[in-house]
Amino acid sequence: MKIIAFYLPQFHEIEENNRWWGKGFTEWTNLKKAKPLAKNHYQPRIPLNENYYDLTDDNVRIWQEKLAREYGIYGFCYYHYWFRNGKKLLEKPMEMMLENKNIKLPFCISWANEPWTRSWDGKYGEVLMEQEYGDEPEWIEHFDYLYKFFRDDRYIKVDGKPLFIIYKSSSIKKCQEMMELWNRMAIDRGLNGIYFVNTLRSRKIDKRDLPFSACVEFEPAYSTSNLPWYELNIRRVYRYSKKLFCRITGRETICNLPMDYDRMTELSLQKRPLKDLKTIPGAFVNWDNTPRKGIMGTYYKNFSVKKFEDYLTKKIEKGIKEYKSEFLFINAWNEWCEGAYLEPDGKNGYGYLEAVRNALINNGIRI
Repeated sequence: MKIIAFYLPQFHEIEENNRWWGKGFTEWTNLKKAKPLAKNHYQPRIPLNENYYDLTDDNVRIWQEKLAREYGIYGFCYYHYWFRNGKKLLEKPMEMMLENKNIKLPFCISWANEPWTRSWDGKYGEVLMEQEYGDEPEWIEHFDYLYKFFRDDRYIKVDGKPLFIIYKSSSIKKCQEMMELWNRMAIDRGLNGIYFVNTLRSRKIDKRDLPFSACVEFEPAYSTSNLPWYELNIRRVYRYSKKLFCRITGRETICNLPMDYDRMTELSLQKRPLKDLKTIPGAFVNWDNTPRKGIMGTYYKNFSVKKFEDYLTKKIEKGIKEYKSEFLFINAWNEWCEGAYLEPDGKNGYGYLEAVRNALINNGIRI
């Protein structure tokens, strides 16, 4: 079992973020402004020793690799932001990693193909950069960029095929044509094709007959979407009424009912692999996106490091026995503003990473 952690690159300044949110904006900006919105709400979250790093520093990535290896993380899955006409965002950490051959940690890529919106501060409706896909010339340009990563010896491959995740295939109108072209181009350049992986984010699955080799559970979104309809409706009514209350009174109070960690990990463990497509299991550390969404955010109650360890131990066991999977993807290495991170923090130290190592050892896997 090889654990791959999703990896967010928004820990360095870029021109666009400076323009959209102000000079110096990074993922740390919202994290530092976070505050507790309810009793026992753990905010702000502070990296251990206030390590507010910059991912354009090679020493940071070397430190991350050392941590990952020490605690049993096999590799990172970098989020990749590509828009029409070759426009990229947050590409520097992945490109700098590619150039630094001293970093040996395996990696793969997840194309986060959504419009760039003000979701970083809770305003989903305001689109800053549209996600358009174009046609064959744009697809070729995109593949040419990706190929320099695919051919790297560190890139994670299955049967000689680079593992490439598409976050939202349903948004790509000509997805089949694009994927088939990329497969042909990969073969023409000496690869065995591409191991395309679809993302299971909700119960709504792209029904088209696309050439995916597998799918991956993206947690906790996948389990959250499978809550009973009445529970989802109760949550919607509560959110609407609290939002109205805040608007009328001018008071700030959390508008979403907190999720129960025990309940959500139970739902995650109830998941089964799909019948018609190879399924890679997913797990998550914790969840709290209030640093981004404020009073409209959601956080989990009743979390503990021990519960995370127990949950991950069981998920790894299911991944081996039921999913027959070589991999397990975990959300995430460093999603600090979503409360989903493995990196050490001021409250639990290295506890999250120790939980990963223990979960592997509990399943008889040597680190």
